[in-house]
Amino acid sequence: MPLVEVTLVQGRDGKQLRELLHRLHAAVRDSVGAPDDAIRVVIREVPAAHWSAGDMTMEERRASA
Repeated sequence: MPLVEVTLVQGRDGKQLRELLHRLHAAVRDSVGAPDDAIRVVIREVPAAHWSAGDMTMEERRASA
């Protein structure tokens, strides 16, 4: 049973997340031949204040942009 886990900074709308789920599911199905009912995709959303790169949170980056 393939399991795909994705972690993103919060901020995308439901339509974008649903499209991501769909495309990841299709990619797994098409690339490894897994049956649809065996594929699991999980999206975890992290608050922008809890994600940093280069010692700056994503919230700080957005505020300075």
